Amino acid sequence: MTLASDRPFAPGGPGTGPDATGEVGLAWLAGAARDRAAAGLHRDPHVRRDGAAEINLGSNDYLGLSAHPDVIAGARDAARRWGGGSTASRLVVGTTQAHVDLENELADFLGFEAALVFSSGFLANIGAVTALAGRGDLIVSDTGSHASLIDGCRLSRARVVVVDRGDHEAVRAALADRTEQRALVVTDSVYSIDGEPAPIADLYAAARAHGAVLLVDEAHAVGVRGPGGRGIVAEHGLSGAPDLVVTSVLSKSLGSQGGVVLGTGLLRSHLVDCARTFIFDTGLNPAAVGAARAALGVLRANPDLPDRLRANARHLARACGAEEPQAAVISIIVGDPQRAVAAAAACRDRGVLVGCFRPPSVPPGTSRLRITVRADLDTATLDHVAGVVDEALRQVGVR
Repeated sequence: MTLASDRPFAPGGPGTGPDATGEVGLAWLAGAARDRAAAGLHRDPHVRRDGAAEINLGSNDYLGLSAHPDVIAGARDAARRWGGGSTASRLVVGTTQAHVDLENELADFLGFEAALVFSSGFLANIGAVTALAGRGDLIVSDTGSHASLIDGCRLSRARVVVVDRGDHEAVRAALADRTEQRALVVTDSVYSIDGEPAPIADLYAAARAHGAVLLVDEAHAVGVRGPGGRGIVAEHGLSGAPDLVVTSVLSKSLGSQGGVVLGTGLLRSHLVDCARTFIFDTGLNPAAVGAARAALGVLRANPDLPDRLRANARHLARACGAEEPQAAVISIIVGDPQRAVAAAAACRDRGVLVGCFRPPSVPPGTSRLRITVRADLDTATLDHVAGVVDEALRQVGVR
């Protein structure tokens, strides 16, 4: 089915009349909504209620730190000291000492010379990509790249070559065939849809062999993989390596909000001067900064948390009859988007929240339940979740 929302829509100037479909103004939205509903692609945000007895396995709160008392106290104390908002862009008066301290602590923990905090991971990726590549440059991205990397590629106006997920030989070929002097390779280190790791060492070797820069999004790896939760890059001994840029988030394992780009001091200075999503965006709010700093402190003090998380993920995967995960995501393919929605709803009705991923987040025919495990759950809870998931899948005819 071709969705109405897939049609290119370029409004004309005043008095140009209806578009090619005969629809004036925003009248086409009604048809687009009907098409999405018919294809099982309509979405309504789930509203969490205070006090609701739900087991949340749909979030990315991998270590369960969003509700940790130290993290809550960190947010509260920062808000009391600095206020409810940062009040301005980072370059005006939106940078507090807490922002600087968080950047230094993140750089130290992840093994880089410097870090720059953005108000979200999405904006960190867009800011980094567009500041490092532009018209007349080449970007090589793979099909597993997060939407923020994809949008960064589009906004950069660079020539973009898309290769199959993790295909480092295709990356080498694209870099070898280029006519552009500068090139950037972008990838997730752990793919967000199914938790599979990318071949980071091979991708870095390919980039270095052809004078390119590798940008790695570690959003789903920090707090999950690597020594003490330092990520896939650290796992391969590449932290602080030349011509390597790492992005990550404060909104997953660190239980807060925000994004970060890590690299050299010169890279940080370049981003401050050139990354539009840093220059023109209001700085990350102080409470989120305080929460992230506290969460990082908890992770430092409990380096076994990532091991506990991955053990829980393996246990739940076995109980669900799913493949053993290599990170913290269990992906159960349902196929049809409407069945996936029904299965997620059946889980929710039984008090278990799981993710439901449909196109365009995943390829057509691969709609799925995406279950994200947490380090703070016990075995009895995990076994209960497995029973709920199995019953929901049987209810929609998948098992």
